[in-house]
Amino acid sequence: MIRVVLAIFLVGILARTSSAQDATEIVRRADQLLRGTTSYAELTMRIVRPDWSREVSLKSWSKDYDFALILITAPARDKGATFLKRKTEIWNWLPSVEKVIKIPPSMMMQSWMGSDFTNDDLVRESSVVHDYTHTLIGDTILDDRECWKIELIPKPEAAVVWGRIYVWITKEDDLELRAEYYDEQDELINTMTLSNIRELGGRVIPTYFRMIPADKPNHYTEMEYHTANWDFPIEDSFFSEQNMKRVQ
Repeated sequence: MIRVVLAIFLVGILARTSSAQDATEIVRRADQLLRGTTSYAELTMRIVRPDWSREVSLKSWSKDYDFALILITAPARDKGATFLKRKTEIWNWLPSVEKVIKIPPSMMMQSWMGSDFTNDDLVRESSVVHDYTHTLIGDTILDDRECWKIELIPKPEAAVVWGRIYVWITKEDDLELRAEYYDEQDELINTMTLSNIRELGGRVIPTYFRMIPADKPNHYTEMEYHTANWDFPIEDSFFSEQNMKRVQ
């Protein structure tokens, strides 16, 4: 009897371990699809409010999880502003006042340029692959596609801004279609939907993102890809304080 109970206990542990590994691999593949080893993209962000809207054009470069550079190309009043991430440090260059501002960890949950995306969302200071544990909690149909629903819980040592994340990833081609972000009190803060799936830069990806705050009716921010490229050579030195002032 003891051997039977022990066997059942071990089977349960192995099943949970296998599920976690599978969930982590699914999240890793979906993340890599949009990230690559390196990436470049040209995007438009639209901030929509009940009585006004605003559009921002930008270019974005990234390398692995350590480096990111974002350049604002429009509107004219923001043109030339850049955001730089090097490992755990993040800076903002403001050409209008010729000043570099270091963004402290305490500001990662702050709105990015008045949008519904946070500073963390844009430069991804945290990694959904390395900073969270992953559990398959079910499957469902979303936008006529079979999806895994996966729960992400921060690791104890991880410096992350979210208390819990749920993601929906397609079973067939590892496309993330939805994400829900919860704070440490387990309150839903933001929901992101991903759509307009098409070929871009040799990959089939969602090219339209919409971030919707839970507590602000008729508020949302859209992010739309126009151009993208992945896995090209780029030196670490590209992501420097000097280059953030002169990148075009």
